[in-house]
Amino acid sequence: MATVKLLNLKAAIHRLEGVAPPSTYSLFYRASPAVRAFSAATSPPSKAVVYEQHGPPDAVCKVVELPPITIKDDDVCVRMLAAPINPSDINRIEGVYPVRPPVPAIGGYEGVGEVYSVGSAVRGISPGDWVIPSPPSSGTWQTYVVKEQNVWHKINKSSPLEYAATITVNPLTSLRMLEDFVDLHPGDAVVQNGATSIVGQCVIQLARVKGIKTINIIRDRAGSDVVKENLKKLGADEVFTESQLEVKNVKSLLADIPEPALGFNCIGGNVASSILKFLKHGGTMVTYGGMSKKPVTVSTSSFIFKDLTLRGFWLQKWLSTEKSKECREMVDYLLSLTRDGKLKYEMELVPFDQFPSALDKALGKLGSQPKQVIKF
Repeated sequence: MATVKLLNLKAAIHRLEGVAPPSTYSLFYRASPAVRAFSAATSPPSKAVVYEQHGPPDAVCKVVELPPITIKDDDVCVRMLAAPINPSDINRIEGVYPVRPPVPAIGGYEGVGEVYSVGSAVRGISPGDWVIPSPPSSGTWQTYVVKEQNVWHKINKSSPLEYAATITVNPLTSLRMLEDFVDLHPGDAVVQNGATSIVGQCVIQLARVKGIKTINIIRDRAGSDVVKENLKKLGADEVFTESQLEVKNVKSLLADIPEPALGFNCIGGNVASSILKFLKHGGTMVTYGGMSKKPVTVSTSSFIFKDLTLRGFWLQKWLSTEKSKECREMVDYLLSLTRDGKLKYEMELVPFDQFPSALDKALGKLGSQPKQVIKF
């Protein structure tokens, strides 16, 4: 992945505002010494992961040098500390995600940073504070980010760095799905596939905090016994491989766990059908992903005799609703759980200069890997 220098200041301002620069402007050329100098009213020069067109991330992404830009009165300049590579980030670069910034664009959608400087009208945020974009905001794969104050949410600096960088997408998705569809009470149960995903791990732990039992489905693979044990250490009540569910009555596997009223599907295909078999009469299955790229098939009896409800969840849409005003309180709650050791998931912190390697891992080129989190 090449490193090039980006100088066009107008283009740089456009990229921070989330607007593609005019095609008449050249995106890449060498910076002069005069541009390298910056004052207190501008951001420092920045390095960023930029893509000029949609396509395979390892082909279209470049690490570039950006010039300083002016910090307006209500702007906050943030030195990024860490930002993850999420599947949705990959999809945005590929051009297949429903909501994406216009190109050329800077990658990344969530992360955590330290306030470097603030505009004259900014109140309540000071240099040295830790902040996250909340709701998430595009362009976090760069060393310095300048956005208006209302984008940033000040957080507790004692929060673990990697969790602060990743709290606003997967953990928030898990929390909302547990709270938005069925009125659950301590002793109730939920069932999910994709239990080893970060959303799945968060569902297990957040359910445990709420006194809710979890039934979890994982793929058949080498080392599945170790995977089961690790999920149970997080608080999973039951963990089944897909092949274990090839029985006439899956509910016979539940022992003393009540029939779940709520199920989460991120796989699709036959594994989604297994979720439906577990649900009690009148239960609800929420689909938030389709990793198998196979459709959800529902039997006629599931509708007629079980009166099941099928719903979908997309965090991006939820963030556009009035309910999203509570987003920052939820983020603070989730971060408090990470500080107390009640919410955790596997991640790998990778230096920014090793971004190409981290991207390869995130793309699955090196097999199953922990979530890649870039450390700036």
